[in-house]
Amino acid sequence: MTLPPTTEATGDRVRLPLRAGLEGLEPYGAPQLDVPVLLNVNENPYPPSDAVVADIADAVAKAAHGLNRYPDRDFAELRSELAEYLRAESGVSLRPEQIWAANGSNEVMLHLLQAFGGTGRTVLSFAPTYSMYPEYARDTLTGWVTGRREQDFTLDVDHVRAQIAEHRPAVILLASPNNPTGTALDLATIEAVCEAAAESGPTGPDGAPTASVVVVDEAYGEFRREGTPSALTVLDRYPHLAVSRTMSKAFGMAGLRLGYLAAARELIDYLRVVRLPYHLSAVTQAAALAALRHRAELMSQVASLRAERDALVDWLRGHGLRVAESDANFVLFGLFDDRHQVWNGLLERGVLIREVGPEGWLRVSVGTPQETAAFKAALEEVLGW
Repeated sequence: MTLPPTTEATGDRVRLPLRAGLEGLEPYGAPQLDVPVLLNVNENPYPPSDAVVADIADAVAKAAHGLNRYPDRDFAELRSELAEYLRAESGVSLRPEQIWAANGSNEVMLHLLQAFGGTGRTVLSFAPTYSMYPEYARDTLTGWVTGRREQDFTLDVDHVRAQIAEHRPAVILLASPNNPTGTALDLATIEAVCEAAAESGPTGPDGAPTASVVVVDEAYGEFRREGTPSALTVLDRYPHLAVSRTMSKAFGMAGLRLGYLAAARELIDYLRVVRLPYHLSAVTQAAALAALRHRAELMSQVASLRAERDALVDWLRGHGLRVAESDANFVLFGLFDDRHQVWNGLLERGVLIREVGPEGWLRVSVGTPQETAAFKAALEEVLGW
């Protein structure tokens, strides 16, 4: 057998030409265990109703009749409906051409770094934050740099400005609410970052500076507390700002895999360059459109989850634990000398949460009242309350 020059045979084995930097790495993923109470991956605990399921099934069946044809490459109808949803949810009017969508917000982020990152460029974020961000950078051969968050997990604007000036990033990734802490950014901070990023990007072919693309990841945006505005409200002032959302969380459609983004049309057009042809299947488009027709029903669960979250925060604090302020559908709490022991004790009692974030902290998703009660009872046993 003749092998390519970048592989070598050892006995009956072949060494594959793995890209440098990927050696020994494991695929991303939270533990998937079969236990009664799953509160580890920030899912909406309420499944879609029979009416929603029936509408999605009907829409998919109709789409199936045309599966011999490629889907709408630019999914015009879906972009229009997503724009209408954002108008209703955030009060911001957007044109369909300002909307982009992909297979989960993961692929949206990948498109952003494919378009604006790459060899010799840098993406900047502030830790602790979403653990997938450095993987997006790695997969697009983009440098990864992190600044710090404060003790309360907010951002110090002067520190952010200094990091931007030092690293001149092509992309700045800001999660709001932040994962795993639940911390939302105020508009003043977002505006300050956008102002600092206006000419802080890599030098262009003509030698002139470019902007850094500021991405505000609002995957959990619908869960924000009253009075916490969306970054969408300043989108029209900053052509280098992009705001991403998902149907996985508030919509309870994690299995659908539909993420989307709002930005200036020019920015969206650059994402269209790097996306694979027909990346959103006809089935995905049909199911997403059907779900959006039921947005009032699906979103009605958000208020109850917010209330459940706030009550859980009060309960944890009432027992003397430290709890990060949360505008998401999860709560970061601690501090524990041995957080793994607490995590494992909960698991032994049938409750799976997430061992993530800074040392000593644990994260629990907001579940149904019954799931929250099971979590509380298990935690009381583990901590001997």
